[in-house]
Amino acid sequence: MITLKELSFSYNRKKEVFDRINLEVRPGHICGLLGKNGEGKTSLLNLLSGQVFPNQGSCLVLEETPSERSARFLRQIFLLPEDISMPEVTATEYIKMYAPFYPTFRDDIYKACIESFEINVSERLSNMSQGQRKKVAITLALATHTSLLLMDEPTNGLDIPSKATFRKLVASLVDDSQTVIISTHQVRDLESLIDTVLILDQGQILLNKTLDEISEKLYFGLVKPDGKSYYSESTPQGTIGVTARDGKEETGVSLELLFNAAITYPKEIQRIINS
Repeated sequence: MITLKELSFSYNRKKEVFDRINLEVRPGHICGLLGKNGEGKTSLLNLLSGQVFPNQGSCLVLEETPSERSARFLRQIFLLPEDISMPEVTATEYIKMYAPFYPTFRDDIYKACIESFEINVSERLSNMSQGQRKKVAITLALATHTSLLLMDEPTNGLDIPSKATFRKLVASLVDDSQTVIISTHQVRDLESLIDTVLILDQGQILLNKTLDEISEKLYFGLVKPDGKSYYSESTPQGTIGVTARDGKEETGVSLELLFNAAITYPKEIQRIINS
């Protein structure tokens, strides 16, 4: 599905965004792409979609080179950017403008999203709030039903109920024929949605593992305040943190705890998970 080999990328000569990174993403997964601001989440999505080109190394997506932007490639991929510019049309007209470019467009998914998000399709986009426009953009993204769907901070601008609706729609409408990569810095928005975690840090792929692989090796839960942990924080229920599992009961993965532990002790977390 996605293969990056020794890929480097920079916008200028002063600072490289990625330095000889390697990445494999298998089909049929919903991946959470995590990283601090400025670590290259948007750049990676732009590379995968052919919006920008690597300085060196190779990038292969859906057996195509994204930078060539072939018609076959563009029909199979959809990128939902964080900031969306929309024309002066209604929601219905907006969807109809783009749907013909995607042979996989699903009218049933479009209708499900419109109903769940409670979108007034006859209202002009210019009269909608930022949140409502974001819902229309998400509707188009999901309805294209492309093999690869890239979403950059899709929950920005959504209120709490709409974020819950977004998670339900992705969970119910995305199938095994698709791969989805969702970039976010609001990790709790993805907690119950993703099955794979990609973490970017300092120009490298720090982690690329499924939640099952992570929970096999790491424990997330109550820890002793003075005990060995890779990250911990105090809560009203006690101190919670991340430790090596070492025979402890298997727990669910807390994305927030995992992310903080991974960027604090990257080598230790990689060693434990890869052991």
